Amino acid sequence: MASSKEYLDFILGQLSELDEITYRAMMGEFIIYYCGKIVGGIYDDRLLVKPIKAAISYMPTATYELPYEGAKEMLMVDEVDNREFLTGLFNAMYEELPAPKLKKTKWTTSNKEGKDHVI
Repeated sequence: MASSKEYLDFILGQLSELDEITYRAMMGEFIIYYCGKIVGGIYDDRLLVKPIKAAISYMPTATYELPYEGAKEMLMVDEVDNREFLTGLFNAMYEELPAPKLKKTKWTTSNKEGKDHVI
């Protein structure tokens, strides 16, 4: 089952006090970013976040759920109606989240014969 745009809009509204909340649609679901870092996502109209130490401490009774078959477990956020809670959770997680991976680019250089080589 894919997530609805309405649920995404609801979660984005709840997080509207934070700067730089973005998302990317991915196979009927949505990946949520905070200042360029992946925090979690919306899967089957459930907000799931990465199970990092800060999130586990912030939500000690949270359940672990699979976002989809074959994926790693994530933490289910139950208090999506509490704007203050969500903002606090994302802020608590931010420092511990890994930096975004840089995209690899292809560089070219010309050899003596004038042909380009991809490095």
